[in-house]
Formats: sequence, C-alpha cells, structure tokens
Amino acid sequence: MSYAAFTGWFIAVIICLSAILMQASRNGNDLWLSYWVDTTTEDSQASYSMSFYLAILCLFCIMNSFFTLVRAFSFAFGGLQAATKVHNRLLNKLINAPVQFFDQTPGGRILNRLSSDLYTIDDSLPFIMNILLANFVGLLGIAIILSYVQVFFLVLLLPFWYIYSRLQFFYRSTSRELRRLDSVSRSPIYTSFTETLDGSSTIRAFKSEDFFFTKFSDNLTLYQKTSYTETVASLWLSLRLQLLAAFIISFIALMAVVGSQGSLPVSFGTPGLVGLALSYAAPIVSLLGSFLTSFTETEKEMVSIERALQYMDIPQEEQAGSLYLNPDWPKQGVIEFQNVTLKYMPSLPPALCNLSFKIEGGKQVGIIGRTGAGKSSVLNSLFRLTPICAGSIRVDGMDIQNIPVRELRTHLAIVPQSPFLFEGLLRDNLDPFKMNDDSKIWDALEKCHVKEEVEVAGGLDILVKEGGMSFSVGQRQLLCLARALLRSSKVLCLDECTASVDIQTASLLQKTISSECKGMTVVTIAHRISTVINMDNILILDHGNLAEQGNPQILLKDVTSIFSSFVKASSL
Repeated sequence: MSYAAFTGWFIAVIICLSAILMQASRNGNDLWLSYWVDTTTEDSQASYSMSFYLAILCLFCIMNSFFTLVRAFSFAFGGLQAATKVHNRLLNKLINAPVQFFDQTPGGRILNRLSSDLYTIDDSLPFIMNILLANFVGLLGIAIILSYVQVFFLVLLLPFWYIYSRLQFFYRSTSRELRRLDSVSRSPIYTSFTETLDGSSTIRAFKSEDFFFTKFSDNLTLYQKTSYTETVASLWLSLRLQLLAAFIISFIALMAVVGSQGSLPVSFGTPGLVGLALSYAAPIVSLLGSFLTSFTETEKEMVSIERALQYMDIPQEEQAGSLYLNPDWPKQGVIEFQNVTLKYMPSLPPALCNLSFKIEGGKQVGIIGRTGAGKSSVLNSLFRLTPICAGSIRVDGMDIQNIPVRELRTHLAIVPQSPFLFEGLLRDNLDPFKMNDDSKIWDALEKCHVKEEVEVAGGLDILVKEGGMSFSVGQRQLLCLARALLRSSKVLCLDECTASVDIQTASLLQKTISSECKGMTVVTIAHRISTVINMDNILILDHGNLAEQGNPQILLKDVTSIFSSFVKASSL
C-alpha cells in the first residue's frame, strides 16, 4: 500500500487495468482461434470468412500490443516516480533528523539504507513486481479459460494445489526471514569498513590490523552465510516445483490420449477446445512456480520499502518559528541563559541544571570545566541541536525557541571540535554561498595562518578530498575558522578550535581572534587555560551548574577561586 502510494494511485490503477485488459485480449485471441478451428472445415471456406477471421485476430493482436505498451510504460513511470519519492522523502527525513539520531545510529546502517535498499527500490523491485503482475493475470486468465473449457482439469489440480500451497507457505516464511537477515548482516560490513578507514592511523599505531581484519572477515562470513542459505532455499523450491510440473504435464498428456479413444465418460469438447485446454494446462505449474518465485522475491524486495519506511518515521527537528529575522541580526550579540535545563535522554541526568548567565555583546568569554561539566551542551542548546527541557535562551532579547531553526543557525557562526570539509573545491568549502570575493577569502586565510599551505597545495581551486583528508586535522580546524570569519556574524562560537594545533599556532590564533573579532561576541569552549587567560570573562561549569564566573585576571589573584586552582593544576 505504501509503495502504491509512492507510485501514485492513478498510475497504480492504470497498471492493473492495462495488465488485466492485456491478458483478456490474449485469451480472447486464443478463444477466437479455437472457434475458427471448430467452425471452419476443408469443404467450406470462403474468402470473405478467412478475411473476417484474420481481421478479428489482428484486432485482438493490436489490442494486446496496445495494452502491453500501456502497462510497460505506466509501470516504468510509476517505478521511477516511486523511487524518486522514496529517495527524496528518506533524504529529507535524515537531513531534518536531530543530532541524537546520528549519535545513536551507526553510520553503516544509514549508508546501507541509502545504498543497498534504495538500489533495490530503484532497480530490482519494479522489475520483479512487473513479473509478478504478469504471472498473476496469466494465472487468472488460465483459471477462467479452463473453467470455461473443461472443469475436469481444475478438479485434477486440487490435490496438487494443496502440495503447492504447502511448499509456498514454507518457502515464503523462510525466504522472507532470510532476506531480513541478509539486510541486517550487511550493515556491520559497512560500519566496520568505514570505522577502519576513519581510524586507520590509530589501528596502525596500536598494531591492531589483525584484530580489525578478523572482525571484518567475521562480518563478511556472516553475510555470506545468509546469502548462501537464501540461494539454497531458492534451489530447494525450484527442484520441487519442476518435479511437480513434470508429473502434472505427463498426467495431462496421458489423459488426453486415453480420452481420445472414447473410453472415458467425460467429454473433452471440440478438437479446438481440447487443443486450447492442453496448451493452457501444460505451462500452468511452471507459471505457478514463476508466480511463487516472483511473489516471494517481491516480498523480499519489499523489505527495502519496509526499512525505508522505518527511517521515514524518525523524530524530526522542530523547524517552525513565529519570528522572522533581519539580515543583520544579531546586532549586539547579547546572549542570555535563563534557568536552562537540558537532558539528552529522559533517563539520563541533566547535562545543564537550571543554568543562568548573561554574556554582554562584543565580549570574549571562555567556558571551562572538567570533562562532562556541560561545556559543549551550552553550544548544543544555543544552536538548538538538542531541545532544552526548561528555561529560555535569548539572543539580543529574542527567545531563540520562537526563531526558525534554519534561520537561527544561519545567523550564528561556529567552529566545531571535529572540523569537517566537504568534497569539492576549497573555495566552495570556505564560501559556499559565494558571498565574498577571492581577496576576502585570502585575507581570512592569512588571518588564520593557513594561507601559505593553501598556496602550496594549489590555491582556492584545489579539490578537497572527502572529509578534508587532503589536510591535517589542525589545518582543517584553521580552514573552518576562516570559514566562520567569512560569515561576518556578530556571534562566533569556538569549540576548542586550537585542540589539534601546536602551541605556537594556538597562540597566533588567539591573537588573531583578539584583534580581528573586536566587536563580536566570541564564546570559546576551552581545555587549555592559556586560551582563556586574556579573555574578558570566563564561566566555570561543574556538572551542568555555574560554579564560578568573572574576569580571569581577577579570579587568578584570588587563591581561593576555582579558576586559580585550575591554573595551578595546569602548571603542574
């Protein structure tokens, strides 16, 4: 039903009607040919009657060709439309999914949905469904013709139908679960492969190549087991159906010979109808086998639709908002947290507990604390990556909860802790909306002390590899900082942007931020005390609570302050 909805109900009705009319025209052609055989004798043939019979046959052939073309084109169009809708809706749902979904879902599982499952929906599912529909209307046509010509054949098929139904029930229930196991066992291969690629340097450093190779081999072996079992099950069914078909065809041929001698009380009808019955009875079991195979394959392919529908029901970020922003918002850059409480999951303790503070516009503020203190949670709540449970966050007096989330993030700049570059030109990575000329881009690169590296690599038109692997982690952080500076936002958030650079470069960056970001509100999450020592203000968090705040120079002079103890500990 969902796949038919993706196809479009009008197209689905056209497909079914054209398939039924195609089979009806084919059966009508055979019935007319049988009638021609019975009504025409060698003694009485007129030229006009021959033309009449041929004209009717040509009419049936034209109708059959027309309905066949309609079915083929409508099925192709419906399959393409369904594939497009599934892809667009699935991608839209994933893009609008909250960050927690990606934290809890392995990347290999998502990649499996967007590769293997979508390929099935694009290519093999419409193909096998087309075969299923043709087999179904073919069986329907045979049943109607045999009922009209000779009921005796249907009576003979009753015991064989019981055997067939038992075979198909056993095979369908087995093959369906095997296909699910096949899809499930494929995801760990993607996950293991991507993890190994991302952590190749760490694996080599710890000399764990054998462990990861064995892990990947085990995942591949499990997948091969399910795939092999699925193939064996298909061969199991094929052998039994072929034996059944051979027995039934032999039996029907024997009964036709015996019946022609007149030794049976049941009449086989006219010669034309007998020939029609034999021609329709011969392929019925093979058609039943083809129908079962196509039905089972369609059921297995529908697992891909089922898996895609699962990801279409994932939670979505709240996009709506009643406030619309001016292009130059925020003007002052005042950030105010009012009794903010944040939980990543209802069962987990709060990451932020009734947190309140105010950052004045144009000030540079550092947020420090031990691991798990809630530093990154401040930025997560500011960018609405995770919805807050209570309280409010205001930027220039506007509650960000009432601002459309896309608009909010567009007006704020951030350099994340894990820098990322997209595959493509470096210019497009730094200025994706083409709002700055090359001189401004080079100026930003120079301010971030990465201009020389870019020039040596080939300039702004160099092709950045996937994930930015063309550059080191430190260089990627510097490029992300340059991208943030080009945004010209009044609020700049830095999530430990100097974590992967050496101390000398970190010192240069701090000077760059101090000199080039005057008038901007800069919020820096820091692990190095040296990065916040010269800032206007610092916030010290402890288990989601504001433990201390103030000017770092003043707090440093107070030997009883928490900041002073941090400085002493870092000096050790």
